[in-house]
Amino acid sequence: MSLNRKKRRMFIVLLLFTFLYTGIITRLAWIQVVDTHSFSPHKVNLVERSVAQRREKIVLDTGRGMIYDRRGVPLTGEEQTGLAIFPLVRYSLDDNEKIDKLGQVLGITKEETRLLLSSVKHAGFWQNRDGSIISLRQDQARQIQELNISGVMPLPVTTRYPKDMLAHHLIGYIGQNAKLIQEKYQDDLESGLLHPSSKVGVAGLERSFQPFLAGVGEKSVSYFVDGRGNPLNGLDVRLKEAENSFYPLTLVTTLDARVQKQLEDAFDASPIKKGAAVVLDVETRDVLAMVSRPDFDPARPDPTTDAWKNRAIKQAVPGSIFKIVVAAAALEEGLVKPDDHFTCHGKLGKYGFSCWKEEGHGNLTFEQAFAESCNIAFAEIAKKVGPEKLQYYAVKLGLNQQIGWEKMPFYKLGKFQQLDGEDRGRVFAQGVPRHDEGILIQTGIGQRDVQLTPLQAANMAAIIADGGKKQKVRTVQSINYQNGTTFYRFEDRPLDSTDISAETARILRQFMEKVVDDGTAAMLKKLPWKSAGKSGTAQTTVRGMAMNNQWFVGYVPRENPRYAIAVLAEEQPTTGVNHATQLFGSFVSGLAQAEKAATTASEERMR
Repeated sequence: MSLNRKKRRMFIVLLLFTFLYTGIITRLAWIQVVDTHSFSPHKVNLVERSVAQRREKIVLDTGRGMIYDRRGVPLTGEEQTGLAIFPLVRYSLDDNEKIDKLGQVLGITKEETRLLLSSVKHAGFWQNRDGSIISLRQDQARQIQELNISGVMPLPVTTRYPKDMLAHHLIGYIGQNAKLIQEKYQDDLESGLLHPSSKVGVAGLERSFQPFLAGVGEKSVSYFVDGRGNPLNGLDVRLKEAENSFYPLTLVTTLDARVQKQLEDAFDASPIKKGAAVVLDVETRDVLAMVSRPDFDPARPDPTTDAWKNRAIKQAVPGSIFKIVVAAAALEEGLVKPDDHFTCHGKLGKYGFSCWKEEGHGNLTFEQAFAESCNIAFAEIAKKVGPEKLQYYAVKLGLNQQIGWEKMPFYKLGKFQQLDGEDRGRVFAQGVPRHDEGILIQTGIGQRDVQLTPLQAANMAAIIADGGKKQKVRTVQSINYQNGTTFYRFEDRPLDSTDISAETARILRQFMEKVVDDGTAAMLKKLPWKSAGKSGTAQTTVRGMAMNNQWFVGYVPRENPRYAIAVLAEEQPTTGVNHATQLFGSFVSGLAQAEKAATTASEERMR
């Protein structure tokens, strides 16, 4: 009886185990063949995951939209052919003939070739020491293809930021920023278009136009091998790319790559290590060139420095170029005439206020005071104008406000601004007793709390050169579909407040011409194009040391103004030449010579 019970129990247990194992096997079969997702709480496809374990992937193109200059010259996204190497492949290093030939094609030794193939940990391209992909020539790519070495192949790859890329600061850069994605792109995060580790625009146009440049998917190559490192037949190489004739969208900027290159070369040839320069089209207010220094590498930005910040749209103490505002207010209000006289003895007699010329300028007219940048005369003029009018005319000339193109609402983005991180500038600091005479006269010479950006300075020159007319400054002309048709064109936008009169603009042009002919910028008299402008020096303190901000703002050619230019040289010694004026001159000379050469070449082709 006891024996029969034991047998019965054993039979029941075995039967239960049989049902259990049958259920497990059935479930595993169902997961593996039919439902490859539900077994994982993260909805991971187990078949895909098992295949992915034997896959190495290289991204050939992020799929991000390209950025071009006004003539269609690409500013981002240089395509080249690189040597792709996949580490999972079991290389036949004993195949001396192929390995030797590969080294010969690449111009490296056998040992270097073996080390190159055996030391790769992750799929990638052959790079030099600074991390840049080494470009293969057409003949090299063909010979490597003919060698047919498993896991080694020439592939086209797009580098977002090529070595010779222009306008680093205006374009900005992309990077991983989970906090930014969480704050600005919550909808894309929830829909799966973005992930916390996605690369997004962190600065510049890359950031402000992120929703349009994001793209629809990357282009990549995957290489599959079996457990022994041999290529899987029929699955060894797979190309994946999103095919869409409309996306990603592209940007056509207002930049002229030739002018941009000219300005960058002039800046880098100067002794200025920190500063900025801007070139505007006088008629359209388009940014033709924009430079900021120190420079940075957008492919490898250093987060421990602020070199990536665009100093062209960051405010700084302007010094005497602010006298343009004081002069405009005095002329427009009829408070001072061009031939009114002032007397400068070098010191005002109170507040410790003095002129840059210690012995003084003596007796001089308003026009001469502007040309010689006399502080004493402009202190007297500022008192006549008063703080309210100073503030009012600063706005009339495009200061004390953001001047980059903006619109609200713009699609689903709310307020949209082309320029990321543009400063407003200011005339008086908040809470400062602006009617205090000492504060007012310091403000009248562009010191104390006055701040403006190089972009605003260039725009101020453009307003004067264009007869007092003003409008928002553009950096991007249009957003285009991939097939070249227009998605959105950025039309002209008005700038806040009324214009200065054409007569005031005419007199200011006359004043600015005299600065070059007989004043503080006489070094510019012999330029290929006649110029007009205003120099400036602002006293600053850097790490406890007295330094100067040097400025020059002006336009060329004088007779028919086309280019409005502002140059800022920051943290300069308190004595010596004005490097901003000097840079203005070298840039204008180079630009004039380049245009003359281009015109001559065009005429010869027409013959």
